[in-house]
Amino acid sequence: MRPSFIAGILLIVVGAFLFYRGGSFSTREDVLKVGDLKVSTEERHSIEPWVAGAVVAGGVVLLLAGAAKRKA
Repeated sequence: MRPSFIAGILLIVVGAFLFYRGGSFSTREDVLKVGDLKVSTEERHSIEPWVAGAVVAGGVVLLLAGAAKRKA
């Protein structure tokens, strides 16, 4: 199997997982720092569904590119 074919399959699986289960990531930001005292906040961000669709579309493109190379 070609690497682009395998990468396409993996992207489709990851995109489908993100679309059905959703995903999120968190960021930490220092709000106040005085000497040894540090106050920070953690904010959680969700991954938009259009990102999952873009990942699946990229996977399909790689899958088709890998299949086209195989036939040639």
